[in-house]
Amino acid sequence: MISKRQIKIITSLQQKKYRKSTGLFLAEGKKVIQEFLNSNFELDTLFTTDESLFAFHSKVTLISEAELKKISFLKTPNKALALFKISEPILLENKGLIVALDAIRDPGNLGTIIRLCDWFGVKHLVCSETTVDCYNPKVIQATMGSLTRVNVVYTDLKNYLSETKLPVFGAFMDGNNVYKSILPKDGILVMGNEANGVSDEIAALITEKIAIPRFGDMQQTESLNVAMATGILLNEFKRGEF
Repeated sequence: MISKRQIKIITSLQQKKYRKSTGLFLAEGKKVIQEFLNSNFELDTLFTTDESLFAFHSKVTLISEAELKKISFLKTPNKALALFKISEPILLENKGLIVALDAIRDPGNLGTIIRLCDWFGVKHLVCSETTVDCYNPKVIQATMGSLTRVNVVYTDLKNYLSETKLPVFGAFMDGNNVYKSILPKDGILVMGNEANGVSDEIAALITEKIAIPRFGDMQQTESLNVAMATGILLNEFKRGEF
């Protein structure tokens, strides 16, 4: 059974200020929860309608499907919801490929980018302070557990790029053809806001502008979704490692 106080805390985690004040975030569904249980994230409480799913965990509370619907942020609740403690980010390593995000606002895009970083072996994701919170419930679901393997750091992106010694690449519509560019193993890839792209103050710090060329006869598509573009560019950066 779940208490009214617990329901109030869980539903408040929709908002960043309450995630920050409580130090908690939530994850839903067996697969996502299991990813966090297998990581360094610390479990606070786990609620499930099927106790057999997590029989070996002491912090499990059995609840009804009706109770799960009250606390779930999903249209179709998925048998389990867990609260985990927000962990401190790991210090950045200035080596390898790092992805930096300039004011990404859509939770689905951020979640997908985190999954892409996980897939392509990018350990560090640097986010501007105007980028959506990685502990937003929609981001957590979109990552499908990849947040456990990607270090996400929020910082003043302008200062970070001003101080780095790594080459900084930025995605622009008028950049150099990425398929003809020499891409290093160590560097920073900057992806810009969904509507406005890379901001002017960040663009001034870019070492090289790169672009994904359009194909086909019409070439009328205005732009690619930022997560899709990130995947294509990461593929090109990583191609040289084989």
